[in-house]
Amino acid sequence: MPEVLLEASNIGKRFGGVQALKDVSLTIRSGEIYGLIGPNGAGKTTLFNVFTGLYPRDSGEVHFASAPLNLASPHEVAAAGIARTFQNIRLFGNMTALENVMVGRHVRTRAGVLGAILRTRAERAEEAGIRRRAEELLHYVGIAGHAGDLARQLSYGDQRRLEIARALATDPKLLALDEPAAGMNATETAALRRLIEGLRQDGLTVLLIEHDVKLVLGLCDRVAVLDYGEKIAEDVPEVVRADPKVIEAYLGKSAA
Repeated sequence: MPEVLLEASNIGKRFGGVQALKDVSLTIRSGEIYGLIGPNGAGKTTLFNVFTGLYPRDSGEVHFASAPLNLASPHEVAAAGIARTFQNIRLFGNMTALENVMVGRHVRTRAGVLGAILRTRAERAEEAGIRRRAEELLHYVGIAGHAGDLARQLSYGDQRRLEIARALATDPKLLALDEPAAGMNATETAALRRLIEGLRQDGLTVLLIEHDVKLVLGLCDRVAVLDYGEKIAEDVPEVVRADPKVIEAYLGKSAA
């Protein structure tokens, strides 16, 4: 069995009087596509934000790559090996696609501020390497032809692909995708599915939050389901699909 890459134990998170997460535990194994689903308000994005450094957890523990994950900022989490995209696209609209990916790559740079100011030989060589890697990633996600286009000029689907390329530029061990198919048409969603399958084939671990349950159940190796901040199921898609608790969460008690 593949080793565990991320393990969350008894995660709790409260916003004022609202218990957004209650004792949520799950494990994500290396090399798998792991889905996280649930009705609106179930706590999916809150848990996602805990994993990626946007929210501090109130209780519980997270281990990543066999070490405690107690980092305080998204930048530190990215440096540790977890990269993410956002439900609401957060690109630099007035920068080119290539520049957006190069920005993501700078989390792995070494030259520092002084090297950038002095334009040392090492800094110039590193910058050239960043550019080459960014070009490779744009080709990987299928938008190499738009390298010089401003991000805001790209189609919606290509902006989603650009966000993934920028996340990949950090060399993550875990890629966390927050609603990547939101707003996509059927053709764009099918292309996204092929891209995610390719990421897994290339050895990357993927955490997927998605409202498109059909996409998740057809793509993921294992799926966890949250409802009112609690995990009500975690298993392979075939088992989750038939779980009475999951059916009730999505369809209501009258559907049972």
